[in-house]
Amino acid sequence: MATTALHSAATGLNALSTQIDVSANNLANANTVGFRRSRVNFEDLIYQELHRPGTTNAQGIKTPAGTYVGLGVRVSNTQAMFEQGNLDQTGRELDMAIQGNGFFQVKIFDDFGTGVGYTRSGNFFVNSDGNLVLGNAEGFALEPPISIPSDHTKIDIGSDGRVFVTTPSSITPEEVGQIQLARFINPAGLQQIGGSMFVESEASGPPTLANPGSEGLGITIQEFLESSNVDPVKELVELIKAQRAFELNSQSIQTADETLQVIGNLRRY
Repeated sequence: MATTALHSAATGLNALSTQIDVSANNLANANTVGFRRSRVNFEDLIYQELHRPGTTNAQGIKTPAGTYVGLGVRVSNTQAMFEQGNLDQTGRELDMAIQGNGFFQVKIFDDFGTGVGYTRSGNFFVNSDGNLVLGNAEGFALEPPISIPSDHTKIDIGSDGRVFVTTPSSITPEEVGQIQLARFINPAGLQQIGGSMFVESEASGPPTLANPGSEGLGITIQEFLESSNVDPVKELVELIKAQRAFELNSQSIQTADETLQVIGNLRRY
């Protein structure tokens, strides 16, 4: 019946509306440092079984195929994509990028996951207490904490995450801390909380912590930032495809409505 088409097309409109929302968010964050784009995954809904395949007909022959009518589509999940973004040189000594796998760890609010957030953003600052903090709206402190002397004249960060400072009283750079990175067996299972920040979840599994360049983790690159991994051209193409699919589902609703109108008018004849 045409009513089935109406409901199926309505599920398509709802699912495609979510895809358009996700694509719009990806494009809005095309210039957000460390942002990871998301992809919408779809799945079909249950089917009405009008005729089961393999049933025996009057001649004793098994039918080769059945008759099924689908009831639409739904969004199965949105998946964060963790391919590497471009590395942009900034020349700022507290900017860091991760080349390869891994996340920086920062101390966030205790009511989010385990109280530790994971991010690819590497725009760090030294706060009034001398601690390295993330340059976002909250200023979350790096984990494990690293303290920078107030009289430092230079900061050097190695590819292995070791942090050295030079002060007027030192002849050679002094090591003041070690940056550790985290990786997950299923990073797509991380919970997104905004601010280019992720927290551990049941789906992601616990983090594996190690120094950069070891145990499958990437290296840290000083004076660089990793840009968003959003490809604006690809996102615009996906947005146009979603818009056209939305229009097709709208046309399905119009066609089903016209069919019902014809059926409703049969009583006049």
